[in-house]
Amino acid sequence: MSKTIQIFDTTLRDGTQGEKVCLSANDKIRIAKRLDQFGVDYIEGGWPGSNPKDLEFFKRAREHSFSHAKIVAFGSTCRAGSMPEDDKNIRFLIEADTDVVSIFGKSWLLHVDEALKITPEENLEIIRHSVSYLKQHDKEVIYDAEHFFDGYKDNPDYAIETLKAAERAGADTLVLCDTNGGSLTNEITDIVEKVFASTTERLGIHAHNDSELAVANSLAAVEAGCEHVQGTINGYGERCGNTNLCSVIPNLQIKQNYSCIPDSSMNQLTSLSGFVSEIANVAPDYKMPFTGRSAFAHKGGVHVSAVMKNEQSYEHIKPEDVGNKRRVLVSDLSGKSNVLYKSQELGIDLTSTNGEVHAIVNRLKQLENEGFQFEAAEASFELLVKKMSEPWNDLFELKGFRVIMDRDSHGNSRSEATIRVNVNGQIEHSAAEGNGPVHALDSALRKALCKFYPDIADIVLKDYKVRVLNEKDGTGASVRVLIDSGQNSNSWGTVGVSKNIVDASWQALADSMNYYLMHHSTKTSNETEDQNEVQVH
Repeated sequence: MSKTIQIFDTTLRDGTQGEKVCLSANDKIRIAKRLDQFGVDYIEGGWPGSNPKDLEFFKRAREHSFSHAKIVAFGSTCRAGSMPEDDKNIRFLIEADTDVVSIFGKSWLLHVDEALKITPEENLEIIRHSVSYLKQHDKEVIYDAEHFFDGYKDNPDYAIETLKAAERAGADTLVLCDTNGGSLTNEITDIVEKVFASTTERLGIHAHNDSELAVANSLAAVEAGCEHVQGTINGYGERCGNTNLCSVIPNLQIKQNYSCIPDSSMNQLTSLSGFVSEIANVAPDYKMPFTGRSAFAHKGGVHVSAVMKNEQSYEHIKPEDVGNKRRVLVSDLSGKSNVLYKSQELGIDLTSTNGEVHAIVNRLKQLENEGFQFEAAEASFELLVKKMSEPWNDLFELKGFRVIMDRDSHGNSRSEATIRVNVNGQIEHSAAEGNGPVHALDSALRKALCKFYPDIADIVLKDYKVRVLNEKDGTGASVRVLIDSGQNSNSWGTVGVSKNIVDASWQALADSMNYYLMHHSTKTSNETEDQNEVQVH
């Protein structure tokens, strides 16, 4: 039977101390509900004595039911010179009305002497009184031994005494905190083993990532005896962040057979990671292990060839196990295997056309040499493959466009584009204004095509990126334009390259429209009207 490890999520408290991470009370409720569904054991909601937003969260949390997780209120031991019943922060912990509280106390004599300016014995009394008072109010108490590893390295006997003070007062879990994130993995193992031999209560680990060892240190702590792991989704947290639960959980459960969450929840890990980054409005890290977009992405031709034969050759787990998916990238490093894999993914069978595959590979290498990049422009890649492997007719043909921009002495600017396109032998000429030349061109193209393909109006431009390719050429350099377009929940990327930014933008815009029409339009509105007219007569 696998050993159970408690998962304590502090995204809503410690995670929000990370730079650029900010959550409203409503955001916190949404994330808490998702974490509960995922199966974590504890959700630390915040410090109710520190700000009104956290007070609001605990108030609203009482209005919701949580099927698995326990909501935790966080705070500190009482202040020096006061008793818990007279301490405002302790009172807020009680009033938060959670079954579980997490409080931190000092383990390092440096903090006792210089921060609190009290005696070592007074610090022990503060810990004992605070924990005991909370236990008297029927709280499950998780005691966070702040700076424990630094304190232990400075004075091991005193650091252990602080734990024993909390233990004698009734603390349910003793959490060893690497608050500065500077401990090495061998130090964590050695210290946890010694603490484990001298205490009887459940031990936990709270690691920070300042040495990029938070995950490794948490795993080592579990091996040494800890049964409780604290961390955050995506590793959000102060400075370099906290232990990333999205890495710790699969490493413990998939690779070491510990039980952290329900097995049925593991394939929700990637979507949970994305959900939290979206709510926090933090761009997802593509290189995040397990859940990142690049975690199972293969680019080198040799790698792709091997993966197609045996997935284990270049993948440490099945991406589906954590809700992720395999991706094969196409670039100048691509070989036949990359093109075959991507084509099969797109529903294009090239297995019997070896000559076409080589032609596509060579064309890709040529285009990448010119500055094209298809890793983030899979729609352009699909169009390229279809045009080179199947009978192809463009759904519209550009006959020409012109873009003008003027600016007056007051700084007011105006952009206008005119365009002529051929759709089924009919020339459509339209003009439109925009915020800039690219916006004007996009508007003119839509205006011209909507007459024939009304659904074009539903496409939205989600992102537009420009990259200068050869900076040394200054304003004469080539640029690469990447466009993300979308309709409802669907999105696709296209690319264009030119020394003229408007021309590069046109290439990406035209690919975007062609890609959409290829998948969504079988006939123009004129054809539909003609067909209806025949049916009427």
